[in-house]
Amino acid sequence: MKKLFLTFAAMTIAFSAVADEGMWLLPYLQKMNIKDMKAKGLRLSAEDIYSINKSSLKDAIVIFGGGCTGEIVSDKGLIFTNHHCGYGSIQALSSIEHDYLKNGFWANSHAEELPCPGLSVRFVRKIEDVTAQILGNVPSISGEEERSKIVSANINGLSEEMRKDLTEGQTVQIVSFFGGNQYFAFVYEVYNDVRLVGTPPSSIGKFGGDTDNWMWPRHTGDFSIFRVYANKDNKPAAYSKDNVPYTPARHLEISLDGVDEGDFTMIMGFPGSTTRYMTSYEIDQMLEVDNPQRIFIRGERQAIIWEAMEASDAVRIKYASKYAGSSNYWKNSIGMSRGIQKLGVKAQKQAEEAAFQKWANENTLPEERYIDALPQMKQTIEAITPIEGSMQYLQEAFLRGIEIISAARTSTARLDAFYKDYEVELDRKVAKRMMTIAKENMDPKYLPSIYADVIDKEFGGDIAKYVDWVYDNSAFYSLEKAKAIDEEARKTDPAMQLAQSVIASYNSLVPAYQTLNPRYNEAHRLYVDGRMKMQPEKAWYSDANFTIRLTYGNVLPYNPADAITYNYYTTLEGVIAKEDTSNPLEFTVEPKLKELYAKKDYGRYADKDGRLRVGFLCNLDITGGNSGSPVLDGNGRLVGLAFDGNWEAMSGDVAFEPELQRCIAVDIRYVLFVVDKFAGCDHIMGELDIVQAKAPKAKRK
Repeated sequence: MKKLFLTFAAMTIAFSAVADEGMWLLPYLQKMNIKDMKAKGLRLSAEDIYSINKSSLKDAIVIFGGGCTGEIVSDKGLIFTNHHCGYGSIQALSSIEHDYLKNGFWANSHAEELPCPGLSVRFVRKIEDVTAQILGNVPSISGEEERSKIVSANINGLSEEMRKDLTEGQTVQIVSFFGGNQYFAFVYEVYNDVRLVGTPPSSIGKFGGDTDNWMWPRHTGDFSIFRVYANKDNKPAAYSKDNVPYTPARHLEISLDGVDEGDFTMIMGFPGSTTRYMTSYEIDQMLEVDNPQRIFIRGERQAIIWEAMEASDAVRIKYASKYAGSSNYWKNSIGMSRGIQKLGVKAQKQAEEAAFQKWANENTLPEERYIDALPQMKQTIEAITPIEGSMQYLQEAFLRGIEIISAARTSTARLDAFYKDYEVELDRKVAKRMMTIAKENMDPKYLPSIYADVIDKEFGGDIAKYVDWVYDNSAFYSLEKAKAIDEEARKTDPAMQLAQSVIASYNSLVPAYQTLNPRYNEAHRLYVDGRMKMQPEKAWYSDANFTIRLTYGNVLPYNPADAITYNYYTTLEGVIAKEDTSNPLEFTVEPKLKELYAKKDYGRYADKDGRLRVGFLCNLDITGGNSGSPVLDGNGRLVGLAFDGNWEAMSGDVAFEPELQRCIAVDIRYVLFVVDKFAGCDHIMGELDIVQAKAPKAKRK
């Protein structure tokens, strides 16, 4: 007999917990996780972590910039995050005369701290389950178009209502969970006056570069230090010399105890995006189209840029942040494809799908649509893959890849900022390669019309000649000419004509995408909802969506392959051993660091065996966005900063692999060692609350 599973306004969640895997919502910790967390070593209550009535650890965690996590570590608004999270701001502040990327920066007073235009931090002030308000009036048998309209209207209406109670500087965001089956409202308070306090040189903060990225063993001191400022009333305010350091409701204590194998650890942060409910059809799309194209296009562009960066300090400074942003996801895609294939993730997904289809056929009615979820997903992915593939090429090779296109589309007011980090002759070289590979690999019917109308007709199909003509004749070749061009001349500028041709091609694909995307959303929502109804006793967590989550587990080593075991920590000895003078952009070791190593002058930051630990591993469930997240011990004290995952488990965004998946963190004692012994920065050290198990406060010597 088939059972009818009507969609309810509010979801019922089974309150039990699984070990290690999971990105858990803070309001449900008491019901879902606290018992298991305490069994693993937590010595706090759920309310110590998240409380709606008083300050809690949650109040020390911030969204840093547009895609990272930071934590407040002093009563004067000091923020720790990753070096790579602060990299864009550090780069923007750098010049040949003040090369903070290469040499680092340490403020010795509040007056020396450097404003970072455009950088903000966001505090979570309120979390509320609003599923009933958003889905309560949605008919259970409504089609996707009707459902989408009702949900959108409900979100807009509730957002407007909630905004009436917000104070200046606060915003509200209503976010979908479980594929649109649940909704939460988040109230944020946004502070826009953020200043750089300290950063190590890239030889420490980015040690290992792309070679070591996503790898273990890791020896990177991936941290940077900022401060949030407020007005005299401790409220958000635009930058002003009259602003004062922000006084937080809560800041983290820092532990000198370190971690041992098996120790409990947890992370609070803002994981960006996972696709744990991805189907086997989507995996095919990823492995056959999305990842190969991204890997190839970015790889070609990055090779050209890297060569130029190695040859010139000026180019290195201009392109450091751009290159890092591109290469991070490029290497992630390589590892993701490798992991999915090696670990048999597609077969796992197919087994889940077979079980789901059997359950749907035997237990649900046709009008509930669970039976159709997977067939609809398959059809939609088959239809949307060539469209998304062409859109990806237009984005990666042209709109992101050729910077003169961006220059032509940049407003006059923002031209100075654009040209500050732009090398036109480097871009010319990149453009020739990008336009060539697009011609060779894109479906001809989706190629920008500039190929047939101009390159073929006027340049005999010679892409290099066409590109030279664009750069030789465009006003956007230089800042001075770009500022001088009027609107009429802008319309006929060669770079603008190229931009318009690319955008027209992209826009021609949008209608088909917009038709198919709702069908994908419906199939995904039904599949997720159905799986939860199929296993109501299981503890389910939603995919990451850059909302605050908690993950917990233990410090653990792992075995990446037969007869290989990786220790759970690395030391300064490994940094010294990795020095490679033939690769100065990745494996330089600072003379001062070598001097401290030679003397074993580690101060109070050495381990009990006299060695200085650099990084460690724990089996916590993280992803992009968790960069900079605090790794906390059982007392809620800071023991490390999360900054990466490991190569062998790069499929983790799609399927968690408990035996292999590890979070890589920089040991907080290495951070303090660099600030104190390497940089001698009393301005920072003097305001930290540093604690030890046998001494309430570890006094600085």
